[in-house]
Amino acid sequence: MAVRARRREARSDVWPAFVDVLSNLLLVFIFLLSIFALLQYLQTREITGKDTVLNRLNAQIADLTELLAMERSNKQELTDELQNVRASLAAAAAERDRLKGAADSASAAAGSADGQIAIITKALENEKVVSQKALSQVEILNQQIAALRRQIAALEDALGASEKRDRESQAQIADLGKRLNVALAQRVQELSRYRSDFFGRLREILGDRPDIRVVGDRFVFQSEVLFPSGSDEFNEAGKAELDKLADALKQLEGEIPPEIAWVLRVDGHTDARPLSGSGRFRNNWELSSARAIAVVRYLIDRGVQPQHLVAAGFGEFQPIEPGTTDEANAKNRRIELKLTER
Repeated sequence: MAVRARRREARSDVWPAFVDVLSNLLLVFIFLLSIFALLQYLQTREITGKDTVLNRLNAQIADLTELLAMERSNKQELTDELQNVRASLAAAAAERDRLKGAADSASAAAGSADGQIAIITKALENEKVVSQKALSQVEILNQQIAALRRQIAALEDALGASEKRDRESQAQIADLGKRLNVALAQRVQELSRYRSDFFGRLREILGDRPDIRVVGDRFVFQSEVLFPSGSDEFNEAGKAELDKLADALKQLEGEIPPEIAWVLRVDGHTDARPLSGSGRFRNNWELSSARAIAVVRYLIDRGVQPQHLVAAGFGEFQPIEPGTTDEANAKNRRIELKLTER
């Protein structure tokens, strides 16, 4: 007893420093969560704004593309018209040359030929005016096409910059997620260490008994240690064992930092044999639930915080030993304790 008292004193001496360290870890974790939430909010706003800009840009590109197609069609029509004018000019020039040759050979027809030449020359001048207008329109179309190409290039640059910002934001979110996962893994490791210490302490307190054992991450009491057959009322030996468990739990509550949310889950199990109809309970499910609740209430009465306890009944539906032999039934009638996150 003196050795255990000295151990408790030594643990209480180092406890404040341990609390400070874990408090700092909690502050860092909360800070990381705050940053992650802020980044998520900013990223959502940025993505929403980016989608709106992209939709607007896509609509502008569609309008510009349609306008460009119309301008190209008009340009082709003007080009065809210009070719027709040039063909007319060539035909008029040929006709003029033919008429001049005819004027040299027939003086009588010179006056009429001169008149025709004047008409053709005027028509030729008119065609030249039309051709000049067509060339001016073609030049305007070329300028409009160049302006459209510049606008499309600017839109592509804006899209590239937006995609780059999106990739950078995704990288930041991925990095923050990795850091958050590391912090969560550290918390799980801390709880696992407390669970190992708690079960080790229970082994020391309860002793090496075949009816109280550790199975995986659970501490198992055979039901006969705590309850009479078919009952949820404790026997005296069971109360003594639960008193030891309550003392260990209260000491654990003082050691685990408050920022770690944990509970001790008390699971009630029975064997597969049906209950007699004369008892308080109609089936094994009710009996297992009542026993788990009775353990939780007893621990609360002994000073364990209610928020660190939870009760569950499983009846005969989760056996740890298959079969219906007396040995299997004895192992399946049990109360399990499991320290886990809330």
